[in-house]
This record gives sequence, C-alpha cells and structure tokens, in this order.
Amino acid sequence: MIQTIAFNPIDDSSLADSYSRSVSSVAGRTASSVVHILVEKEVVNRNTREKQRVPGSGTGFIISSDGYIVTNNHVIEDAVSIRVMMNNGLETRADLRGRDPSTDIAVLKIHEYGLRALQFADSKLLVPGQIAIAIGNPMGLQFTVTAGVVSALGRSLRASNGRLIDDVIQTDAALNPGNSGGPLLNSAGLVIGVNTAIINGGQGLCFAVSSNLAASVAGKLIMEGKVRRAYLGIAGNNVQLTGRMSASNRLTNKTGVYVSEVLRDAPAINDSIEVGDIIVAFNEIPVSAMDDLHSLLSTEMIGEYVTLTVLRKGYRTEIRVLPGESQ
Repeated sequence: MIQTIAFNPIDDSSLADSYSRSVSSVAGRTASSVVHILVEKEVVNRNTREKQRVPGSGTGFIISSDGYIVTNNHVIEDAVSIRVMMNNGLETRADLRGRDPSTDIAVLKIHEYGLRALQFADSKLLVPGQIAIAIGNPMGLQFTVTAGVVSALGRSLRASNGRLIDDVIQTDAALNPGNSGGPLLNSAGLVIGVNTAIINGGQGLCFAVSSNLAASVAGKLIMEGKVRRAYLGIAGNNVQLTGRMSASNRLTNKTGVYVSEVLRDAPAINDSIEVGDIIVAFNEIPVSAMDDLHSLLSTEMIGEYVTLTVLRKGYRTEIRVLPGESQ
C-alpha cells in the first residue's frame, strides 16, 4: 500500500509583503531627496555645421541640506544650462561645483536650504544578494522606482576619458537612459552607489559607482572643484613580455607599458624616461598595464619623486621621476 503525504505549500505572501513594504518605505522616505536634472547642450549639426542646443536629462540626489547634489559627469558634460526639478515640482537653476570624468561623478549646487539629504553607506560592507533599489527619471519620466539585488562587487568600468573606474557595483535593478546619476539604495534608504551605466544588449547588466568612491570624489569636488591626480607626461600602450625577458629580469608580470611618447613640456620632471622604455614597476609595485599606472598616480604622488622600474634595451633599469599634476 502506497502511503500518501499531504503537501501544504508554504504561504510566502508575508515575505512578499515584507519586501514590498521595504521598497515602498525607502521610496517614500527618499523621494524628496532625488531630483530631475534638465540640461541643454550645445552641439554642432553634422549636416549644416551650425551650433544648436539640444535638451538632455538625468537624475541626481541631494547630499547636504544647503543644496549640494551628486550626479553623473556625462549628464552635465558640455551643458550650457543646468536646471533641477525637485520632487515637489519646484524648478531652479543649478551651478556646476565640479566634475570628475575619471569616475563619472559631478557635483551641482542649488540655492535652496533646509533640504533633506541622503546619507552614504559604507560600500565595503556590501554583499552580493542584498536588496538594491534604484530611483531615477528614466526616459524623462520623473521619479521611477526599480528594485533588484547587488549582483556583484569590485567590477571595473571604462570612463569616457579612457581611465578605468574601479570599485563598481553590478546590479540587476532595472536602469534606463535618464536614471544616470540617481542613487542606488539599500533597504535602510542609504546610498550604496551612483547609477552610471547600462550595457546595451546585456539583460540585467547595470552598474553603479560605489558609495565610498562617490563620497570621496564628491568631497574633493566640493572643497576644490576638481580631483587632483599625478601625471607622468607620457603616452604608452600595453605590451606582452617574452618569457626570456621576464625570467632574466626576475619579473612576475607578463606584460608592461611601452612608452611611445614623452612630453618634455609636461608638468613633470621626466627627463630620465626614454621612448622605447617598458615600465614594469612603480615604487616596486608591479605594473602590467596603463590602468595600473593610472591607479598608482594618486594625489599623494604629485611633487613626490617615485622610482620606475623599466626595461631598456632588454635590461632592467631603475629611474627616478617627479610626477606633476594632471591638468
């Protein structure tokens, strides 16, 4: 005789309700801090060669009660006018405080006070799978909420100026053009990232600059109007090292940076660098690609002598250079 066991499906409606309440609660608490950014950019018509103004839009969020707003650099880049529309319908002019193409972060200032600001979370505490809530203005539709999870951490993304943005969050919270610059929030309503990019053709592949990086850059833009970075005054490209070159020079890296041009009038003392050198280390830290150099040329390196390890005519050589400040 076959015994049958009754199966009672678990009622997960309470879990769904809890999730819904969490998302709607965050949206309600943060709505007044998320703004719609309206820009006009001047472009040259390819056919007539005449300049014309074209509209654009994006998203931003308030980070201080006196009107500082974070958004993406690509939202306001080349804008001749910037206006901000608040969630209550108030529209006001915005001034550009500073922008950083290397991280796609920009800071605006509006002359309004007593505003409700969003707070940054510590993105080092993020784990894949936790709730991620995106708020923005996709396709010009003001204030839209989407939700998903943190899909992955520590991604890298190429900025418009060629530099690599490190510490990028991948999420499946739906993003569309117009979401750029909006906040990616956790279930407590804290900012864990700044929504920045969508991979065309990649279903569910969306990215945000981590809150720790965004907060650091925003602070520098507010204080100085820019992010200072060191500069060697060279042009180069990544090259493969032969096995013999790596072995005979006791190198762990298999690639390096080939110096194709040295700018002698650059704001750096670089006379010791020669065209044809292959940079393989920076202050004894292995360098395998231009991206490695970019990450090592931080603010602290400006005006400080550093040691480059290069391969010159196949032989390992150490040289001293004084990085200047990137203009």
